[in-house]
Amino acid sequence: MSERRPPSAEDFDQWYANMAVTSSGDEVKRRFLGLPAHVLSSSLLAWDGLAEVVEALRLRPGDRLLDLACGRGGYGLEIAARTGATLTGVDFSREAITQAEGLARQRGIDAEFRVGDLADTGLPAASVEAVACVDSIQFKPDVASFQEIHRVLAPGGRVALTTWEALDRTDERVMKLIRVVDTESALKQAGFVDVEVRDRPEWCSTERALWEEAESLDPGDDPALRSLHDEAVRVLPTFDLTRRVLATASVGE
Repeated sequence: MSERRPPSAEDFDQWYANMAVTSSGDEVKRRFLGLPAHVLSSSLLAWDGLAEVVEALRLRPGDRLLDLACGRGGYGLEIAARTGATLTGVDFSREAITQAEGLARQRGIDAEFRVGDLADTGLPAASVEAVACVDSIQFKPDVASFQEIHRVLAPGGRVALTTWEALDRTDERVMKLIRVVDTESALKQAGFVDVEVRDRPEWCSTERALWEEAESLDPGDDPALRSLHDEAVRVLPTFDLTRRVLATASVGE
């Protein structure tokens, strides 16, 4: 099976632009993930999963939160609204940043969004109390990304990230993008403490149902539905060879 190249910023620019044209893909995801209309998802984290991320971050009002690979900003803005944290969102897609800024204005939430990379956020060292990274670390899962998260976190700061890992990292049926993800090892190598990686099988059940519907639908000329359908076709054959995880860790005091 040939490997797909990791998507570029330009690929994501087009993906987000397609979603701005039609809400059809959002409607499918919202139905399965249980998301309200004001939370625009760029990933597959359900409403209950978002609550787990919020709990894991242990944010207090006024704390500074980095939503890393923030996409359209939906999850980070929701976390900020729930906790009173000050939000900075970073993503390498300029189109995503533009849409995130628009969503922040719609919700009346004061937030900063900037173009940056998983391994190069452009933020000062020790400048945030928490980092959320939802369904994105697999795009650059090398230690440099985890070291960047560690660098921007203040002493005692927390990270919560969600992703997929291969059940067997030697199984070449799983695409390399996922096969190389090892959150526990990378967090420890980057210097984090209190590292915990938890399986979330219930998230897998939700995702499977979403993908099965997406695979069965006729996307027609709708670019957002076409993208969702094509991803389902790619994902489902190896779906049971991966696990869904929530990884959390802290920076030492």
